[in-house]
Amino acid sequence: MNCVTTAFASAVLAPVIAIPESSTANLLIVLRFVHLVAGIAWVGLLYFFNLVNIPFQAELDPASRKTVVPLLMPRALWWFRWSSVPTVLAGVWYWMIIVGTDKRGAIAQGFTAVSGGMAIGSFFLIWTVVAVVMVGIFSMGKLNDKPALLGIIFVVLIAGASYLYVSLNSHGWESNKLLAIGIGGGMGWVMMMNVWGVIWRAQKRLIQWTAEGTTSPQAAKLARMSYVASRTNFWLSFPMLFFMAMASHWVVLV
Repeated sequence: MNCVTTAFASAVLAPVIAIPESSTANLLIVLRFVHLVAGIAWVGLLYFFNLVNIPFQAELDPASRKTVVPLLMPRALWWFRWSSVPTVLAGVWYWMIIVGTDKRGAIAQGFTAVSGGMAIGSFFLIWTVVAVVMVGIFSMGKLNDKPALLGIIFVVLIAGASYLYVSLNSHGWESNKLLAIGIGGGMGWVMMMNVWGVIWRAQKRLIQWTAEGTTSPQAAKLARMSYVASRTNFWLSFPMLFFMAMASHWVVLV
């Protein structure tokens, strides 16, 4: 009987939970948790807007739109734009820690002239330029009614930026995780800029005009600009999520 009791107690008490004492490990799990929760909210709302809300609003008559839009859109867009901020900031912070870890590992392995400045600096430079170009194209409006041409331009732009980032950071010490997040996170950076620089800037004026029951010569242009930017973020989310997933599960960038 004692043997059975001992065996049962051992089985019950077998799991051992040991909270890491490393402050870095604890910071990393907090950043990943914030990044995941905020990212689910952000991308989930992005999919809601593109897959549900856009076709839904197209079926509304003007009277219903005047009632629904001022109630729904400010709340949905508040969560949409603000969830993008902790998603990106927590992700970038997490990634910077990876850069530092790779750098220390490279120094320990005997690499010389190792600096994380290129990895971080080129990230912000390349992807901010991409974001500025995108926002500029959307704002000018000349290509917003030419989705095929716009798509080709953006594919070339994103592919070129991704290739350039990897080319500038291929010194032999950068890990697959550093490079993959450097690409996927860059796309997330661009998407956040589109949210704040295009989608929200257009939508807040459209919501105001809808609530007031007024029209503006700029309404159609702003609606199209917001739609195309949102659609671009929708399609961009797929390679962004792919590169974030491959960071730890598909080692190809070496």
